[in-house]
Amino acid sequence: MWQGASELKRAAAVGYGASVDQEAAGPTEVFERLARLQEETGRVLVHPFDDPLVIAGQGTVGREIAEDLPDVDVVVVPVGGGGLVSGIACALPGRRVVAVEPEGSRAYHDGLAAGEPVHVTPTSVADGLNAPFAGVLPLRLGLELGVEPVLVTEAEIEEGFRFLYERAKLAAEPAGAAGVAAILAGKVPALEGATVAVAVSGGNVAGETASGILKPVQPPADS
Repeated sequence: MWQGASELKRAAAVGYGASVDQEAAGPTEVFERLARLQEETGRVLVHPFDDPLVIAGQGTVGREIAEDLPDVDVVVVPVGGGGLVSGIACALPGRRVVAVEPEGSRAYHDGLAAGEPVHVTPTSVADGLNAPFAGVLPLRLGLELGVEPVLVTEAEIEEGFRFLYERAKLAAEPAGAAGVAAILAGKVPALEGATVAVAVSGGNVAGETASGILKPVQPPADS
């Protein structure tokens, strides 16, 4: 993990018995640090999004959607490095799949446009989507399968978070709310009459982050 990464997620990893290295200053340096650790220790990397077996495992989400909702037309998925959306798209051939990213963390969007990984400096409250680049394999699959990229603002993510908490009673993290945010904001076109599924992936949100988003907005004082 990098310095400044979610303390809640760091503490959870330690609680499960992991040792956490935070020598990297930020997300753009973390994979360089990872490569050095691999070279120094000989450890094996289980890549979070650019590995065919990991993507296949993530594709079981698409299989579950097909089992529960056989007539699904559109699946909307929050995206960081692209593994989850790639697996779902592979599991649902011929279905429309929409990839949602924060405007400030658009590695997958820009990678699709370029046809190759593009390094970005991600900045979003949806820290689970703050990948510094999208994987080579996810981008290839996204282009082959016609995955549609969509960007949402921070305010839209927060609105999606509030909707899930208040209306759906789901304690999702901001990253998990990105897909719902895109639909609420009208960022996913041509949904009228369609059967739509949204992946809500991630529930590790710090209390201060959640309370800050859920706090009622005070109207401006009269001048």
